[in-house]
Amino acid sequence: MPPEMPPSSGAPLHAGVTGAATAAMLAPSFSPLYQQIKTLILRSLQGGEWRPGEAIPSEIDLAARFKVSQGTVRKAVDELAAENLLVRRQGKGTFVATHAEEQVQYRFLRLAPDVPDNTPGAARREFLDCRRLVAPPDVAASLQLPVGEQVVEVRRVLHFSGQPVVLDDIWLPAHLFKGLTAERLSEYRGPMYGLFETEFGVRMIRAEEQLRAVSAQPSVAHLLQVEPGAPLLSVERLAFTYGDQPVELRRGLYRTDRHYYRNELS
Repeated sequence: MPPEMPPSSGAPLHAGVTGAATAAMLAPSFSPLYQQIKTLILRSLQGGEWRPGEAIPSEIDLAARFKVSQGTVRKAVDELAAENLLVRRQGKGTFVATHAEEQVQYRFLRLAPDVPDNTPGAARREFLDCRRLVAPPDVAASLQLPVGEQVVEVRRVLHFSGQPVVLDDIWLPAHLFKGLTAERLSEYRGPMYGLFETEFGVRMIRAEEQLRAVSAQPSVAHLLQVEPGAPLLSVERLAFTYGDQPVELRRGLYRTDRHYYRNELS
């Protein structure tokens, strides 16, 4: 059997791709062929060809589009599914992963209760502030924004079983979130990342975290209803969209007297 040729892009991946960019994208590459197919599919996701929650073409159709074998496409799709960018549904096809589902209410939150509470309404969000301001230098650096660029700053408290547990300070690039207000955040009943995805076209793909132990300052202690100096878990999280572009900086303070931080390693 003759070796597979480098993939053809088929239809334009998105309107912003120029001829030069397309030529560069299809230039000879030493990466495995399935990785090249993965890159092409990622470009289509980033360009909005397939929206979150929508089905992507079948492996047979993608193989015909890119002029490669179905096995090569399957390997690329398998990697994207392992990275939670695509979701396979038996008997239905493969879909673009979405944050707009109830089971992903808190996409990257790894806090679990000592005693699970499945009572409806056990989790509640309280938005304290949402404003626009010039990004502080450390925030601008984390979000890779020019000096003087504006951000949207959001402060909220997460309540579980009637108890304030998490205080979040969140910064978002203002140019990506025009029209975001505290009222809109409070009115939206789905996951916050679902709002970002559906109304602002910004999808959180992955995140990096830094954890440390801190003591509660008086202003924080008041909001979390703990004594000043009480131990808290500090979690700083930087979330990225396609192309490893940072689009959210979040600094959270967690009570751990009735909750613990849980993560799976493999």
